[in-house]
Amino acid sequence: MAVYALAFIAFAIDLAKRSAAVDSADVPAVAADEVSVAGAVAGGNTTTLTRLSVRMANDAATPYGRSASLRVGVSLLVLAWGLHLVAAVLRGIAAERVPWANMYEFAMTGTLLIVTVFLIVLTRTDLRFLGTFVSGLILILLGIAALQFYVEVAPLPPALQSVWLVIHVFVASLGTGFFALGFALSFVQLLQSRREERAGTEKPGRLKFLKTLPSAFTLENLAYRVNIIGFILWTFTLMAGSIWAERAWGRYWGWDTKEVWTFIIWVIYAGYIHARATRGWRGSRSAWLAIIGFAAVMFNFGIVNVFFKGLHAYSGL
Repeated sequence: MAVYALAFIAFAIDLAKRSAAVDSADVPAVAADEVSVAGAVAGGNTTTLTRLSVRMANDAATPYGRSASLRVGVSLLVLAWGLHLVAAVLRGIAAERVPWANMYEFAMTGTLLIVTVFLIVLTRTDLRFLGTFVSGLILILLGIAALQFYVEVAPLPPALQSVWLVIHVFVASLGTGFFALGFALSFVQLLQSRREERAGTEKPGRLKFLKTLPSAFTLENLAYRVNIIGFILWTFTLMAGSIWAERAWGRYWGWDTKEVWTFIIWVIYAGYIHARATRGWRGSRSAWLAIIGFAAVMFNFGIVNVFFKGLHAYSGL
């Protein structure tokens, strides 16, 4: 957690430097491309849209690729991820099983997978500007887990002594990692959309770093791709959970609170994908659906697991 905190500080310093550089010549000329994108949307030129989308993402990242604080932030995040991985592996060795059988272990493994997804995506797309969000989220979740959910290693209840514990929970955690990244992109998209709509009218000093980030159009496309992967994983989670329920309790579906909320999350993201693909729900409306979906994921993890009684009450509290 200490190393994650240092990474958070480094990423925050980078955002501060971006804000300070807004009025300098180093700021990428994204605004002109945003106008071109608007024209391409009106004309239905999808080839131009794709080219401009890629160009805007690259242009927004390039001037800051040499930022010392950004490089330090990524290095510290990788170091923290390594320590996090060792902690999870040692917990598994101590328990002689996979380390995600209770709330503490699930929080440890789930946050590890969020960082893993982020670092893997960084190898394909420069999303380092989300480092503050990712490291901050991990700090909060690990802090809550350490203070509220920690339990000693204990034997598994009979219902959890199944290979589906390995498959079902791991895929759910991995899906959560993609949803978290999609949430971050959608949140920044909303901020960027508001800035673009009020271009030239906003008060000086208000979230200046947004001018150095990709356009709302690019952020929305990235969020959509990430959320689709998370949705596929969550669909498998729902199916695997039903199979496991039949083997453990003799029925595929029993309207248990956890089962219901897992299905609610699936419906929200299915609606998000469907509305965006067939109803033309673009921009802020699609971003809000993605944010609501991730809020449901966090509610399912932090509230349903702790305060609702049911067959899935394996928090260890």
